[in-house]
Amino acid sequence: MNEPANKLSGPDLAGGVGLSEITDGAMLQGHAHGEPVLLVRRADELFAIGAVCTHYGAPLADGLLVDDTVRCPWHHACFSLRTGAALRAPALDAVACWRVEQRDGSVYVREKLMPVELKPLPAMAGTPQSIVIVGGGAAGHAAAETLRLEGYTGSITLLSADQSGPCDRPNLSKGFLAGTASAESNPLRPPTFYQAHRIDLKLDAPVATLDARGRHLQLANRGRVSFDALLLATGAEPVRLDVPGANLPHVHYLRTLADSRTLVARALTAKRAVVIGASFIGLEVAASLRARNVEVHVVAPDTVPMEKILGPDVGNFIRGLHERHGVTFHLGTTAVSIDPQGVQLKSGENLPADLVVIGIGVRPMIALAEQAGLLIDRGIIVNSYLETSVPGIFAAGDIARWPDRLTGERIRVEHWVVAERQGQTAARNILGRRERFDAVPFFWTEQYDFGLAYVGHAEHWDEVELDGQLDAGTSACTATYRRGGTKLAVAIVHRDLEGLRAEVEFERTIAATDWRHAGTAK
Repeated sequence: MNEPANKLSGPDLAGGVGLSEITDGAMLQGHAHGEPVLLVRRADELFAIGAVCTHYGAPLADGLLVDDTVRCPWHHACFSLRTGAALRAPALDAVACWRVEQRDGSVYVREKLMPVELKPLPAMAGTPQSIVIVGGGAAGHAAAETLRLEGYTGSITLLSADQSGPCDRPNLSKGFLAGTASAESNPLRPPTFYQAHRIDLKLDAPVATLDARGRHLQLANRGRVSFDALLLATGAEPVRLDVPGANLPHVHYLRTLADSRTLVARALTAKRAVVIGASFIGLEVAASLRARNVEVHVVAPDTVPMEKILGPDVGNFIRGLHERHGVTFHLGTTAVSIDPQGVQLKSGENLPADLVVIGIGVRPMIALAEQAGLLIDRGIIVNSYLETSVPGIFAAGDIARWPDRLTGERIRVEHWVVAERQGQTAARNILGRRERFDAVPFFWTEQYDFGLAYVGHAEHWDEVELDGQLDAGTSACTATYRRGGTKLAVAIVHRDLEGLRAEVEFERTIAATDWRHAGTAK
């Protein structure tokens, strides 16, 4: 994950290149008509699409071709070579396409093609006339967009308890808090987008109760919203620290855009911060505060940060990374009280602080589903199509516990990209597509100049294999996590293609499992 690649480079494809310069399965970075263009050859077909991922600006030439698609090397978005469409999150916008002409052994990129026109969904028996989405986070927003992309013309209501519109939540603890990303980069879409796409976005609209049989929601402000189909995407909330002083004004959590704005304002005057919790969110906050020259101390009960998820080698490297940037760790202990001057630890230490940030995990917000009588087990139980125990009611994102075909277990994952992809799948299934959710989980973290991507899901593992170097210089490595000899996940540093190849490998494992089950059924 480096700097965005939107500068013009490579050959002028409008002026033509020799066909022999582009081998089957190859991608050629170039430009045409003043824009970066990626020229791709697959057998006898040639495609020209925008060369820059519409998510964070990654160079697609560094990505991976998979069938008729190209996958982004940074955050695994996927684009159609034929239409430029963004086929899976985190990219929401398509890349452009150009007409390609072959003549006299050369290839020319000609005029830009018009985007594929969306066609209204044909009226079919069983198509819901009104769809309500509860939750304005990753899953809820992705679902609303996907419904319109699929041609749905009925009523869409997006209810959010937040006072701000759907935003780029990963940015809140990374670039925005660190001061390297602007406030304008936070909204996923401007307010005009929802108006133009006839999505009735209602902010500051918490839902009090759900009547699953009567097909309506009672809002906390006493309003009532009826639905034919419902998607629950209520997300998660921070686990609160239950110690004296945890509610003092200088103690903060980070979940919403308002939370991040408050932390940015406090970081401008804070001298010394204590971050309680060495989770991804806690460590990203620590790195962002250090970027603003705030002294940072991290408190956590673990002896090695992130060891349970990433293993001791990666965990120790992350600790050293932070220490090289001036962070002081207090591990193997917890906070027992907070006062206006600092944090008292169980170890007996007292850490002076004018800013305290707590990041000790999140819990799924499932009270609405519990009240309505939906099947619950440490989350909302859904089937492979993300439908709950009540027909016509779906769940996606941090709250959904679904059958994972890679591990054979039900899992619940609190990752942004997973939530977006589940929202997309749930939307299509609300429309009757019967599309199983089988996306391989993916997340990433950025701390200082260090980036790590994680593919798969290994909630429990008994073996970790490290290939490559993790050191203070330029690191490049792959950590593979297995249980009982079965590969479940990989973490990659500066090996983007390996992460994409691992994703494809897991997808093929799932497909092979399906094929074997189908053969058994016969």
